[in-house]
Amino acid sequence: MPLPPKPIAETGVLIRAENGDVVTWDATGLTLRLSDTVLADLRARLALQPAEAPDVTAALGDIDAWNLRSDGGWLRFTGVLEPGRGPREYQRAQAGGDIIAAAPGPLYALLAIGGARRAGFNDGPPGFSHNVLAPGDDVGSVGLEGTAQAQPTASLQRLPHCSREALTADTLLGWRQDALRGMPLFFVRAETDGAASITALASGVAYGNFLTALDNLVAAATSSGKRPKVLAVGLDYGLEDIHSPPDVLAEGLRSLMRQIERDMAARDLQRPIFLANFDSGTRWLTAPAATLAHWQLAWSHGNHAFAFAAPGYMFDQDRFGRPSEAARLQMAEMDAHAIVALSARESWACPLFLLAESEGREVRVTARAMADLVLDAADPFGAGVACGFSIAGSTAPVQITAVRLAKDDPQSLILTCDHAPEGDATLHYAYGGPEGRANSGSVRDAWAAPSRSGGQLHRWAYPAILPLRRGET
Repeated sequence: MPLPPKPIAETGVLIRAENGDVVTWDATGLTLRLSDTVLADLRARLALQPAEAPDVTAALGDIDAWNLRSDGGWLRFTGVLEPGRGPREYQRAQAGGDIIAAAPGPLYALLAIGGARRAGFNDGPPGFSHNVLAPGDDVGSVGLEGTAQAQPTASLQRLPHCSREALTADTLLGWRQDALRGMPLFFVRAETDGAASITALASGVAYGNFLTALDNLVAAATSSGKRPKVLAVGLDYGLEDIHSPPDVLAEGLRSLMRQIERDMAARDLQRPIFLANFDSGTRWLTAPAATLAHWQLAWSHGNHAFAFAAPGYMFDQDRFGRPSEAARLQMAEMDAHAIVALSARESWACPLFLLAESEGREVRVTARAMADLVLDAADPFGAGVACGFSIAGSTAPVQITAVRLAKDDPQSLILTCDHAPEGDATLHYAYGGPEGRANSGSVRDAWAAPSRSGGQLHRWAYPAILPLRRGET
């Protein structure tokens, strides 16, 4: 029987020296291994004949830029592109598109989902316009408002306007610049629709577009060699729900957070911070179910990283119940303060009233707060002598005639009434006022911070609805 043919070698050595192989071969060709001396000589010779530098104007246009070089799919350069700011590193995709900052760290995302009130924006681009970006779908930061399905994209675009998320990113970047910290990129997008119930929101067009935003975040991060990180998700839904009772709305918001966390985990994204404003209604809707739902959520939101950044009455509204431009900036700043605290695993909360006990004409109100309570003498929202408190359900009407801090507890108040409440009375704060006049209050804690809109930011107390218990004051 003849022997089988010998297998043909797939590799071999043509020249071998004492210190190793010099020329080898395989199916693709020859490999020549050069000595360190030869390599050093080649480097020296190549350095004498550098490649011609790319033309900045031809590649980028007439801008103040230099040190242009190609890096993978990007053109990177140094330039001065913003008045009053020094040279910084920038980049633009080789395929074209907007110039963005060549920034360190992850690609951070600030996202939001909710009703139409979240779709507003302030005119003009962000202050850090090369760092605060939207998906490159020519839609901007406020999304499609439920009118169409968002499209996939891996590119990023600069913004002609500032949504609340863009203002929040701008605020965070301003603080980082003042602290001489790194200036990362932010990906911002809010998706909204006309859903009339929390169940519809969680399964509607806005949520589908929210998922597309997550996919686009991951794609954009991958294309720029960064790690995607969703820093915070805004939940802006309350008054829009015209079907759900308070307990259903509260549970629906908890369910929405769980759903978002699951869908983020499927994309290898970490759990985010969830932020909302504690809804206090409008001038014509002073006892909404949303306030009762948010009241439940304030003390029972599960194991989510959730906080109400501020109460709604803190912010100026137009006649449609939407925030003014100054209010949107203040909202963004309060969001930014909450994000900084929660990202550092610290707490963030405005004063939350927990217990109301009556004894004769006096009512003792106990709060949980991050600092001592303050009765703001300036009363900026016009809450009046009762500081935003009222008593409902008493057998005979009761008026609150004075409010003072408790001497034995800096987080308790003593309310004085014109006569003792009777029956199944309830204490309200910033809730249930007369139509035509927005709910408000003048109780806050001692924390304060400057606002770019002018004046000071404070942590004003959340609205409250408390059963009035008989006790000792």
